[in-house]
Amino acid sequence: MTLLFAVLTLSVAGTTGEKPAIVVQAADSPVRLDRATILSGADGQPIVLYAATNLTDDQLDQFTVMAFVFDEKGTLKARQVAPGRRTLDARSTKYSTLVLDGSPIDATDVIVVGVNQSQRAGSEVWWRADLQTAAEAATQRKKP
Repeated sequence: MTLLFAVLTLSVAGTTGEKPAIVVQAADSPVRLDRATILSGADGQPIVLYAATNLTDDQLDQFTVMAFVFDEKGTLKARQVAPGRRTLDARSTKYSTLVLDGSPIDATDVIVVGVNQSQRAGSEVWWRADLQTAAEAATQRKKP
């Protein structure tokens, strides 16, 4: 439903920009993000549209995505965690969105996203990763 709303909002407002987000991933992450794209409309906040793939043979009850916003100099401006995404079947992929409404986003800002936690169905145990160091390194590689 969130994805449908985001796409409809952008189509009504008129999309003025689209650029890729940088994706980082912990080595043991059970979820991989693919095709992360930042959609910017004429009005409203930018939206990250991404595909999330469960890399395990287990159903995941939920997972969360974290976004880092860096200015053009590579200084961290903001971190934002998306509300938990529900039910990702074993070895399956689904699309979702994250509205970047935690702070103002400039056209020159660099957005880095990744999965920072997940929980297997039927388990109380969470897998967690600290992605900030990887996000900072990814912005350094992006610089000319």
